[in-house]
Amino acid sequence: MKRYLIISAIFLLAADRLPAQNFQFHYDFGEDRKFVTTTFEMFVPDEYGATFWFIDMDYAREHVDTHRSMSLSYLEIARYISLPFSKDLSATVQYNDGTVQGFPLGPIWLFGISYPVQIGQMILNTDILYRTAFDSEAPDVQFTTVWYESFFDTKVTFTGYIDIWSRDKTDTSKKKVAFMAEPQIWYNFGTHLSVGSEIEVSLNFIPGTEDIQAMPTLGFKWQF
Repeated sequence: MKRYLIISAIFLLAADRLPAQNFQFHYDFGEDRKFVTTTFEMFVPDEYGATFWFIDMDYAREHVDTHRSMSLSYLEIARYISLPFSKDLSATVQYNDGTVQGFPLGPIWLFGISYPVQIGQMILNTDILYRTAFDSEAPDVQFTTVWYESFFDTKVTFTGYIDIWSRDKTDTSKKKVAFMAEPQIWYNFGTHLSVGSEIEVSLNFIPGTEDIQAMPTLGFKWQF
């Protein structure tokens, strides 16, 4: 039960368009998990758009001396290109890849457009993507939306993403719908340290499962 795909949050929402990066440390309380995950994220805007990338690492590989080492490494990088005919619309190219227990997960390429959708005071950065995975019989479609909202004079932050995509059914050429969401809530101690929680909710994502999975974490974040 690993995270094979994470479409990251908090990129085109930086109002001042300054580079930003953070380190996250999570302890996973999900069933059959009970391990640590670390994440490093970076967002870099420029005159042509923005680049976002992150690296996730799970530490679930057990040894006879009870120490644990890295069991999964996962990378996503996304390039957003501003389009001259629209202030808000961007083109995007994304690449996902990683390894688990020493075995490659296989690359995933995504191409599409991104547009901020405002609902009340909240802005949902929304991607419509053409998705091609190494193990897929045919291309797929993915919908991603990301949010970021602060409350109580920026002391509390609610952020996260929702992914919905098509994928192959096992031993058939037909498709099924997969879903993943990772809402996070943080209490911010100043501008650098935050403490909070994340819940990974998924459907048709973890191999061998057909019901909804929910996996909570407790963690801290340091923003550089």
